[in-house]
Amino acid sequence: MNVRELAPTNVWNYFEDLNAVPRPSKKEEKVIAFMMNFGHSLQLETYKDHAGNVIIKKDASKGMEDRKVVILQSHLDMVHQKNADTDFDFLSQGIESYIDGEWVTANGTTLGADNGMGVAAIMALLASEDIAHPPLEALFTIDEETGMTGAFELEQGILKGEILLNLDTEDDDEFSIGCAGGIDTNTFKKYPTETISSGVGLNIKIRGLKGGHSGMDIHLERGNANKIMNRLLHDALKYDVSLCEIDGGSLRNAIPRESTVKLVVNSDHFLQDLDELITHIKNEYSVTEPDVIFEVDKLELPLQGLSVGNSKELIQSISSVFNGVFKMSQSISGLVETSSSLARVILKDGDFKTQSLQRSSVDSSKKDVAQTVGATFSAIGADVEHTGSYPGWAPNANSEILNIMVPLYEKLFNEKPKVQACHAGLECGILNERYPGLDMISFGPTIKNPHSPDEKVNIHSVEKFWGFLLEVLKHTPVKS
Repeated sequence: MNVRELAPTNVWNYFEDLNAVPRPSKKEEKVIAFMMNFGHSLQLETYKDHAGNVIIKKDASKGMEDRKVVILQSHLDMVHQKNADTDFDFLSQGIESYIDGEWVTANGTTLGADNGMGVAAIMALLASEDIAHPPLEALFTIDEETGMTGAFELEQGILKGEILLNLDTEDDDEFSIGCAGGIDTNTFKKYPTETISSGVGLNIKIRGLKGGHSGMDIHLERGNANKIMNRLLHDALKYDVSLCEIDGGSLRNAIPRESTVKLVVNSDHFLQDLDELITHIKNEYSVTEPDVIFEVDKLELPLQGLSVGNSKELIQSISSVFNGVFKMSQSISGLVETSSSLARVILKDGDFKTQSLQRSSVDSSKKDVAQTVGATFSAIGADVEHTGSYPGWAPNANSEILNIMVPLYEKLFNEKPKVQACHAGLECGILNERYPGLDMISFGPTIKNPHSPDEKVNIHSVEKFWGFLLEVLKHTPVKS
């Protein structure tokens, strides 16, 4: 059996059609054209706003004309992550998905189920001829993963809906009614370089970490490749070390899985210390990161690198920068309130750059942790820039659609859904600013390891999600 034969076949076929179209964040031209052609092929009102968001409207099915207009929303872009040994071009190739037991996953890359399953479900609804539904406004936003540009720049006045169903939550028994906001902290410092002709040249690589979503997975104690690598570098300080290159992490919103460093250390004794430290680190992460791999190779000299003093400054700055859960929520048990993830560390030709993402459901706490991270690099004279701030989404205890969906879920599945806020950046907070008063809820099928090449979506969960979505649309409220 291939993916297109899975049930519900309409959803899976649209998912495969979507996955054939390259759609990395900020490179969505092809998928925007794909979605515009889709809407026009159905002879539905189809519109692209100035940001590139696509809106497709469909009248209510017969007998549902008196219902409130429902906005169905998902984002078109996907995180483009691949394994180091995977040869893949996200700008020209489609995702290669396949069935792995109870899951669908991809061949060495992210799958794009985040948020492609939501997009596919909306496409199936728009194309349907026999599904009962209220008036629909399908909103396909762009650039959610690298700045939520589409939501921020969404044209006002074009949407008339009162209810918004965001299909971007990743557990099929969970309803998200709130989310964290976020802000990027980017730093830069220029160091002089010099020729290093003596010592032991080394190339150290870390790979095989799980990575994952830097919001939803930040509490799982997974290894951060940038911080682990820096432990090895810090251990070299007693022998004097000159850094040549660092390339750690990949995307701002993913826990870094890999890091590579080129350096020169002035003693062979470091290699013995390195072996011992690697053994300790593997023991520490034996449960959460059993597949981590360390590779150490010698390099020929001379090399261009930083002085011993500047290398020490850089290494100590990375050692002191905060990474992980900063604060737990005081109002929602078990919810991460505030966090920071050191996503990128780069040193090339003396240019030292870092990129990190701070998240919080409390705006003042978000600013606090961003300032904490920034202060580490300000202390060494680096330029610090805070960009891309976006708001969180405050829960609405009086949500009409929530009060419909909870008992409906209980009736269908004989269990209560988990109604909670999440520590991820959903577009709902921004969309509520653009269209105040929207009654919003987020839900979706079960997706594991988003933002990593281990991303997978549960097959049964997609069927469950689709059936529940159809029931929700049947029970939407009548216009007041």
